[in-house]
Amino acid sequence: MTEHPLKGSVEVLPQRLYFVVLRAPPRENSSSHTTRSAHYFNIDNELVYWNFFLDFGPLNLGQLYRFCTLLNSKMTDPKLSKKIIYFFCGAEGTKRANAAMLICSWQILYMGRTPDEAYEEFRGAIFPPFHDASPCVCTYKLSVLDCLRGLAKAKMYNFFNFEKFDVQEYEYFEQVENGDLNWIIENKILAFAGPHYTNSLSKEGYRTLIPGDYIPYFKSKNVKLVIRLNKKYYDEVKFIDAGINHFEQYYLDGSVPPKKILKRILREMDKCDGAMAIHCKAGLGRTGTCIGAWMMKHYKFTAAEAIGWMRICRPGSVIGPQQQFMKEIEQEMWHEGDIMKNKPSKGLSSRSNDADEDVNTLSIRGNDERFVGRVGQGDALRARRMVSTAQM
Repeated sequence: MTEHPLKGSVEVLPQRLYFVVLRAPPRENSSSHTTRSAHYFNIDNELVYWNFFLDFGPLNLGQLYRFCTLLNSKMTDPKLSKKIIYFFCGAEGTKRANAAMLICSWQILYMGRTPDEAYEEFRGAIFPPFHDASPCVCTYKLSVLDCLRGLAKAKMYNFFNFEKFDVQEYEYFEQVENGDLNWIIENKILAFAGPHYTNSLSKEGYRTLIPGDYIPYFKSKNVKLVIRLNKKYYDEVKFIDAGINHFEQYYLDGSVPPKKILKRILREMDKCDGAMAIHCKAGLGRTGTCIGAWMMKHYKFTAAEAIGWMRICRPGSVIGPQQQFMKEIEQEMWHEGDIMKNKPSKGLSSRSNDADEDVNTLSIRGNDERFVGRVGQGDALRARRMVSTAQM
């Protein structure tokens, strides 16, 4: 191969694989193009993020899997063995951020590089931070590198396995009508939208499911506990009669959990010897916050790593003030995890003095949305999710 890499391209593998931003594709209306010495491809129109509001990424786990499968097929294609492969994307900041996330993730998963090694050549680039699933200004800056670090830590702890990953199952169950559920930790913790008493179309425009729609799948995956964080919209006895324990701990939609409530939820999660299914109204904000706290406690994820990983698994997870809340409890969750490892029989009891401490002891006080929540957030998210999936 004698062709020099394109100006401005990022080297992934010398004289073999590069990433480049192109304002116009090599061939109009084409996602791939081959010349005598190079092959170009992109996924801007094939792998599309389904946004709730102002969020734009990162692309989900199923899309990451499909990208890796596509790139691996090109890297092993005999017809392309002597060509430079260019993965390109458009010039929009959102497209560049998602594309950089994909190519760096591939390096982590298939080249054994660390997040920092994979991202090294991108350090001079300016990417917009990933936005939460809200229509408001997002003050929490989640970076591509944060998400990469979350992915790498999830890989290290075997939260997923692409060698056994069933992308059809992932894409099936993420559909609203099929459950709107995603595994955050494979065979241990899944997040899902809350069931209802009846199968119906809500006034907000989303399809509701009943416990019976979930029970067969939950039983097949050894789900032993369902945790409800929102108001009661279904009869929990349906799960209990099926041999699945049920725990309820309500707090306001869009808010952060008071400390005493978070402690109860984490204790219940710690007691479960099987898989857990956790939900609020939409299965995103309150659900993601509590799952993220558990991940920080047991695996020492940083808040940013936990949020990044959860958004890869289940886009839209952790919203508004919940993002800052996770950062504020990060050190405490690490400490709680250390206590549990050193004194498993006592668990959280060694911090009994503040076990029931209210969230008002955090650095931000007053009558703001972290305490009063965002009324109707869950319904709005579910309605938007229904619209997004209907456009597939």
